[in-house]
Amino acid sequence: MRVKILGSGDAFGSGGRFNTCFHLTSGDTRILVDCGASSMVALRHFGVDPDSIDAIVISHFHGDHYGGLPFFLLYSQYESKRKRPLTLAGPPGLRERVTQALKACFGDLRTDWRFPLEFVELHPGMVSRVEGLAVEPIPVEHGTGPTFALRIDDGDKLFAYSSDTTWTDALPAVAQDADLFLVECYAYDEQLPNHCDWRTLSRHLPDLHARRIMLTHMSAPMLARLDEVSIETAYDGLEIGL
Repeated sequence: MRVKILGSGDAFGSGGRFNTCFHLTSGDTRILVDCGASSMVALRHFGVDPDSIDAIVISHFHGDHYGGLPFFLLYSQYESKRKRPLTLAGPPGLRERVTQALKACFGDLRTDWRFPLEFVELHPGMVSRVEGLAVEPIPVEHGTGPTFALRIDDGDKLFAYSSDTTWTDALPAVAQDADLFLVECYAYDEQLPNHCDWRTLSRHLPDLHARRIMLTHMSAPMLARLDEVSIETAYDGLEIGL
């Protein structure tokens, strides 16, 4: 499995970073994990063909994590005239939320998709197969609406992602035995109800048993203090072999 960080930023583009979007390659399968509002720009910037993507897995319904879907879908429909199937996976209500986002961005589209489009709802306690990959959602704490940390296993390597969350006792289970654990760390020492901070996270590092841990989704104040952080931090364009 290979991971390319297309977007490691927060909702506000702090540090000039794109919204959350991770590109995973396993054999011939290519998926995106989250597709924030700026993700089509990130795909273009880093030379990733949207038509090469087999599936998009969404962690939660905030615009910096799924707001790029309307643009991705409209590009596929009208610009590239995609023929290959596309799978969208995410929390319950995914189809309705994507429909709402399309309408909000582009009005009342009565579109018969020219390509097969499948929706897969993820449910806690269940492992779903998405284009041959095992996707396990684990609920975390990020305010209203379902928010899932994700464990994605190709049978050889395991990618784990915290999604956006304050510290929760679920995170050690998310990280367990992962080859890479991407964990959001929005703040440095400001404790927030819906996001993690470095001061808190650093105390819990001994509980996170992943082979490699990397911070993502960092605010401007957090980015300004990266020289005080003792573990790796993600950045746009970073490529990682697992």
